[in-house]
Amino acid sequence: MNDSPEICLVSSDKKRYLSLLLLADEQESMIDRYLERGDLYVMRDKQAHDAFAVAVVTLEGEGVCELKNLAVSPQCQRKGMGKRMVEYLFGRYKGMCHTMLVGTGDSRQTVGFYLSCGFTYSHTVPDFFTQHYDHLIVEEGQVLRDMLYFRRTL
Repeated sequence: MNDSPEICLVSSDKKRYLSLLLLADEQESMIDRYLERGDLYVMRDKQAHDAFAVAVVTLEGEGVCELKNLAVSPQCQRKGMGKRMVEYLFGRYKGMCHTMLVGTGDSRQTVGFYLSCGFTYSHTVPDFFTQHYDHLIVEEGQVLRDMLYFRRTL
């Protein structure tokens, strides 16, 4: 992996990145609900052009955008790539939106990541995962139930 990856907006054939998208949202039908209406960003090695991180952002109206999916391939995790992608997105949407939202399960590692990126707790959607997914989602040995939303002013 190159030390200076590039981030590209992908506008067609977005499903070719499904394997990466499924790392962050493990049900394809849920990804289908936002992938086509969202902006898909891919982080890749400049030389090999291999994608190792993705993000999807949707415009929700009234100056609000939502980070719907952020995934980094396992071999590239914990190397600052997710944070680099989030910082890029903050800059990209700053002129268009005043607030970025992100929803996630109550996982210590994931919540800690978003807090470290400058997000603050916004609200909770009770039973989101148990009502919208066709199987139980388990992270850190715990069944995810509620969707926790975080926000950041851009």
